[in-house]
Amino acid sequence: GVDLQVCASKNPTCCTKKMEERYQTAAKQDMQQVLQTSSATLKFLISRNAAAFQENFAMLIRLAENYTSTLFCNEYRTMAAEATMHVQEFFTDVGLFLFGTDVSTEEFVNRFFDTLFPVVYNHVINPGPTDISLEYAECLRVARRDIRPFGNIPKMAIGQMGRSLLPSRTFLQALNLGIEVINTTDHLHFSKACSRALLRMQYCPHCQGLTLSKPCMGYCLNTIRACLADVAEVDLHWRGYIQSLEELSGVVSRAHGIEHVLLNFHSLVRDALGQARINGPELSEQVNKRCGPPVRKPKQSPGCSFDQKKDNQGLKMFFRDSEETFANRRKEFISHLRLYRAFYGGLADQLCGKELAAADGLPCWNGEDVVRSYTHRVVGSGIKAQSANPEVQVKGTDPVISQIIDKLKHVIQV
Repeated sequence: GVDLQVCASKNPTCCTKKMEERYQTAAKQDMQQVLQTSSATLKFLISRNAAAFQENFAMLIRLAENYTSTLFCNEYRTMAAEATMHVQEFFTDVGLFLFGTDVSTEEFVNRFFDTLFPVVYNHVINPGPTDISLEYAECLRVARRDIRPFGNIPKMAIGQMGRSLLPSRTFLQALNLGIEVINTTDHLHFSKACSRALLRMQYCPHCQGLTLSKPCMGYCLNTIRACLADVAEVDLHWRGYIQSLEELSGVVSRAHGIEHVLLNFHSLVRDALGQARINGPELSEQVNKRCGPPVRKPKQSPGCSFDQKKDNQGLKMFFRDSEETFANRRKEFISHLRLYRAFYGGLADQLCGKELAAADGLPCWNGEDVVRSYTHRVVGSGIKAQSANPEVQVKGTDPVISQIIDKLKHVIQV
């Protein structure tokens, strides 16, 4: 093997160029494997909790929707079928917002009360033997914000929804970003210099028949800190991310929490309908001024199509259990996550200490030979420290890591 690129040595070698290439591939794969193993429990912790919170929110939305539909079935039976349709649309929007779609809370709360007004007018304020026409209903829908049939309640609902949904939405987004950060650092692109250094550290001794020797601790640290220089830059932002998740978790748990707001939405709707009923005569007058007298068409009002018995019992039981566990689960998750605050800062040390390097005091490989101890300087973590690295030259930052750092900064700001 005279043409070896990396494992050339003064001593006889049993490697060919082809073997060296295979070892090169193996060294990179080993490193990838070690990285993925080291982050596996952290990744599982975040993804399992992200899934659980998402499922809890979905159940909560369903229960809140059922409460609201039940209100119409029990107290406003004639308009229940129409109203339930708008209730469904509203809670679909709640779900879309919570799971990250770009819809505004103000917009969908207003849309709900806009579409509800023609139904309430037709059945409560000015009921007739026939239904109002579609054109007339459209005029009412557009006029709702000026006429304000529901008083201040839509405004209250907008405030409550914004305050309670936004922290929970941000919490979910942050958890998904946590998974993305780990996936990114698990699948690093190693530079040519780093790949060669990994080969020299892990497989070059094999070429001299030294299959059992492990790299010296200092040598391992220099090599791995160089390969993970970019990842070490994530450390500061990862700590900030965990701290802001902790603060956010506190906000999610306080009064005006999402459970309270969604499960009481039906009582806001009840109050809104009550106001419209009380102010019926003057609302009729305002509507006549704005839209003219009602234009009617034959009635089609199916009763209540919503089977509230079926769903509510099971959901209520689920929720009573889960309300407690919801807050506890958040606390428990954050306290587990806290243990991983320094994960990225100490990654190289963890890998060399646990997996890769020889134990202290044992003969070890220094990149050229088996020695009693490593004599070169050992550099710190991060990009700056690598300028003095005796083993590997580190150039520029990895754009993929820069991008993930930007995402972390952004989510911390949010």
